[in-house]
Amino acid sequence: MHIPVFHVDAFTDRVFRGNPAAVCFLDFWLDDALLGKVARENNLPATAFLVPSVTGYALRWFSPVCELKLCGHATLAAAFVLFHFVSPQLDEVVFSTRFRGDLRVQKGGDLLAMQFPALAATSCAPTPELLFAVAPSLRPGDILQTFAGNQTYVVLLATQAQVQSFQPDITSLETLHPEVVVVTAPGNEVDFVSRYFAPGYGLPEDWVTGSSHCLLTPIWAERLGKSSLQARQLSARGGELRCELRGDRVILQGKAVATLKGSLTL
Repeated sequence: MHIPVFHVDAFTDRVFRGNPAAVCFLDFWLDDALLGKVARENNLPATAFLVPSVTGYALRWFSPVCELKLCGHATLAAAFVLFHFVSPQLDEVVFSTRFRGDLRVQKGGDLLAMQFPALAATSCAPTPELLFAVAPSLRPGDILQTFAGNQTYVVLLATQAQVQSFQPDITSLETLHPEVVVVTAPGNEVDFVSRYFAPGYGLPEDWVTGSSHCLLTPIWAERLGKSSLQARQLSARGGELRCELRGDRVILQGKAVATLKGSLTL
């Protein structure tokens, strides 16, 4: 059995930057254990699996550790492959997902626009476990505000420099699983910056995380009083996103570049 596979760097227009994802096309769903093995073989932050459906494609995402409920960069990668290699005549694709319903992606020049759900986060006091996990880098007084939502803690800091120098205790962060941690602050050149840590999902630090911006966009839209925002994730590879809050949806725009095309033999 030969599975077409692509590797794509998402949320960037340069190779070896942004967040890499594998995109695999299937004629039918394999069992979950085999999907997990394929994701581990790819050994990238996420593998997107696509099966043709009546409305477009059914889509699932796996990290090397487990299935993901929502993955922005692998969705962007999947749409990029469809628009550039599989069905270049398409300007739009609808992905049906297990946990987040239909996700629509539209082509607009070099930018792809994904319609994702806007996820609610509520302000909360940081838990002792969260404070312990971020203690190596932050004092409690450094934290301006903490939010929780979608199994994510969002830690708001004052400056981009604090986000850049942030060094959490990864082992302690793993004990928070299934919760993950995002640190964010106003950007020097963009509206806001962030970093994302999910060691329990096999991602000690993710490079560019589309799903976290479903939480961050509503937070920053309210703080800054604007619905269209430019964001940057300050990982080692880095990535750029355009974010727009539109009712109960977040529009995430980004670029992508392919790095590999081949087939996987099972």
